[in-house]
Amino acid sequence: MAQNRTVRCPVAATLDIVGDRWTLLVVRDLLRGRRRYSEIAETVEGIPSSVLSDRLKLLEREGIVVRRYYTHHPPRAEYILTQKGHALGVVVGALSRWGERYGEHDLALVDHECGHGLDLVYHCPTCQRTSPRSRARIVRQ
Repeated sequence: MAQNRTVRCPVAATLDIVGDRWTLLVVRDLLRGRRRYSEIAETVEGIPSSVLSDRLKLLEREGIVVRRYYTHHPPRAEYILTQKGHALGVVVGALSRWGERYGEHDLALVDHECGHGLDLVYHCPTCQRTSPRSRARIVRQ
Protein backbone atom coordinates (compact mmCIF):
# COMPACT_ATOMS: atom_id res chain seq x y z
CA MET A 1 0.00 0.00 0.00
CA ALA A 2 2.96 2.32 0.35
CA GLN A 3 2.88 5.35 -1.90
CA ASN A 4 5.86 6.77 -3.78
CA ARG A 5 6.70 9.92 -1.84
CA THR A 6 9.63 12.32 -1.76
CA VAL A 7 9.55 12.30 2.04
CA ARG A 8 8.67 9.10 3.87
CA CYS A 9 6.44 10.56 6.58
CA PRO A 10 5.42 8.20 9.42
CA VAL A 11 1.95 9.78 9.60
CA ALA A 12 1.37 9.23 5.88
CA ALA A 13 2.73 5.66 6.11
CA THR A 14 0.32 4.90 8.95
CA LEU A 15 -2.61 6.43 7.09
CA ASP A 16 -1.76 4.28 4.06
CA ILE A 17 -2.75 1.29 6.22
CA VAL A 18 -5.38 2.54 8.67
CA GLY A 19 -6.51 5.87 7.24
CA ASP A 20 -9.91 4.95 5.85
CA ARG A 21 -13.26 5.36 7.56
CA TRP A 22 -13.46 1.84 9.03
CA THR A 23 -10.09 0.28 9.85
CA LEU A 24 -9.42 1.98 13.18
CA LEU A 25 -12.99 1.24 14.28
CA VAL A 26 -12.29 -2.44 13.65
CA VAL A 27 -9.03 -2.11 15.62
CA ARG A 28 -10.94 -0.29 18.39
CA ASP A 29 -13.28 -3.24 18.76
CA LEU A 30 -10.44 -5.76 18.67
CA LEU A 31 -8.80 -3.75 21.47
CA ARG A 32 -12.11 -3.96 23.38
CA GLY A 33 -11.97 -7.77 23.22
CA ARG A 34 -14.18 -8.53 20.27
CA ARG A 35 -12.59 -11.25 18.17
CA ARG A 36 -15.25 -12.78 15.98
CA TYR A 37 -16.49 -11.38 12.69
CA SER A 38 -20.10 -11.29 13.94
CA GLU A 39 -19.12 -9.37 17.11
CA ILE A 40 -17.25 -6.75 15.10
CA ALA A 41 -20.05 -6.50 12.53
CA GLU A 42 -22.50 -5.75 15.36
CA THR A 43 -20.47 -3.04 17.03
CA VAL A 44 -18.96 -1.16 14.07
CA GLU A 45 -22.20 0.55 13.12
CA GLY A 46 -22.93 0.78 9.44
CA ILE A 47 -19.95 -1.17 8.13
CA PRO A 48 -20.88 -3.15 5.02
CA SER A 49 -20.03 -6.85 5.27
CA SER A 50 -17.72 -6.70 2.24
CA VAL A 51 -15.82 -3.77 3.77
CA LEU A 52 -15.38 -5.56 7.11
CA SER A 53 -14.07 -8.62 5.32
CA ASP A 54 -11.64 -6.47 3.28
CA ARG A 55 -10.41 -4.61 6.38
CA LEU A 56 -9.77 -7.83 8.31
CA LYS A 57 -7.81 -9.19 5.33
CA LEU A 58 -5.79 -5.96 5.17
CA LEU A 59 -5.05 -6.08 8.91
CA GLU A 60 -3.95 -9.70 8.57
CA ARG A 61 -1.77 -8.95 5.54
CA GLU A 62 -0.12 -6.05 7.41
CA GLY A 63 0.63 -8.23 10.46
CA ILE A 64 -1.76 -6.30 12.70
CA VAL A 65 -4.00 -9.31 13.37
CA VAL A 66 -3.69 -13.05 13.06
CA ARG A 67 -6.65 -15.17 12.05
CA ARG A 68 -7.25 -18.29 14.13
CA TYR A 69 -9.90 -20.86 13.30
CA TYR A 70 -11.99 -21.97 16.26
CA THR A 71 -14.03 -24.42 14.15
CA HIS A 72 -13.35 -25.96 10.77
CA HIS A 73 -16.82 -27.28 9.86
CA PRO A 74 -18.11 -24.76 9.04
CA PRO A 75 -14.93 -22.66 8.98
CA ARG A 76 -15.16 -19.91 11.61
CA ALA A 77 -12.29 -17.66 12.60
CA GLU A 78 -11.45 -15.16 15.26
CA TYR A 79 -9.02 -12.29 14.87
CA ILE A 80 -6.34 -11.60 17.45
CA LEU A 81 -4.25 -8.46 17.60
CA THR A 82 -0.51 -8.94 17.29
CA GLN A 83 2.00 -6.80 19.17
CA LYS A 84 1.97 -4.49 16.14
CA GLY A 85 -1.82 -4.33 16.38
CA HIS A 86 -1.82 -3.59 20.11
CA ALA A 87 0.59 -0.72 19.40
CA LEU A 88 -2.28 0.98 17.51
CA GLY A 89 -4.01 1.29 20.88
CA VAL A 90 -2.28 4.60 21.48
CA VAL A 91 -3.59 5.87 18.12
CA VAL A 92 -7.13 4.80 18.97
CA GLY A 93 -6.68 6.30 22.44
CA ALA A 94 -5.52 9.63 21.04
CA LEU A 95 -8.50 9.75 18.67
CA SER A 96 -10.80 8.85 21.55
CA ARG A 97 -9.45 11.63 23.78
CA TRP A 98 -9.71 14.15 20.94
CA GLY A 99 -13.31 13.07 20.29
CA GLU A 100 -14.16 13.36 23.98
CA ARG A 101 -12.92 16.91 23.97
CA TYR A 102 -14.27 18.14 20.64
CA GLY A 103 -17.01 15.77 19.49
CA GLU A 104 -20.29 14.36 20.67
CA HIS A 105 -19.77 11.04 22.40
CA ASP A 106 -21.24 8.39 24.66
CA LEU A 107 -17.97 6.57 25.44
CA ALA A 108 -14.82 7.61 27.27
CA LEU A 109 -11.24 6.35 27.61
CA VAL A 110 -10.78 5.35 31.26
CA ASP A 111 -8.53 3.27 33.48
CA HIS A 112 -10.22 -0.12 33.87
CA GLU A 113 -9.43 -0.36 37.60
CA CYS A 114 -10.15 3.13 38.96
CA GLY A 115 -12.56 4.32 36.26
CA HIS A 116 -10.91 7.72 35.87
CA GLY A 117 -10.33 9.33 32.47
CA LEU A 118 -6.88 8.97 30.95
CA ASP A 119 -4.53 11.40 29.23
CA LEU A 120 -2.00 10.38 26.64
CA VAL A 121 1.51 11.70 27.08
CA TYR A 122 4.72 11.82 25.10
CA HIS A 123 7.52 9.91 26.80
CA CYS A 124 11.23 9.82 25.88
CA PRO A 125 12.40 6.24 26.54
CA THR A 126 16.08 7.32 26.37
CA CYS A 127 15.83 10.11 28.96
CA GLN A 128 13.04 8.37 30.91
CA ARG A 129 10.93 11.52 31.13
CA THR A 130 7.68 12.86 29.79
CA SER A 131 7.74 15.61 27.19
CA PRO A 132 5.09 18.28 26.84
CA ARG A 133 3.29 18.35 23.49
CA SER A 134 4.87 21.75 22.80
CA ARG A 135 8.29 20.06 22.50
CA ALA A 136 7.16 17.21 20.23
CA ARG A 137 8.28 17.53 16.60
CA ILE A 138 8.33 15.32 13.53
CA VAL A 139 11.74 15.79 11.95
CA ARG A 140 13.86 14.28 9.19
CA GLN A 141 16.32 11.66 10.45
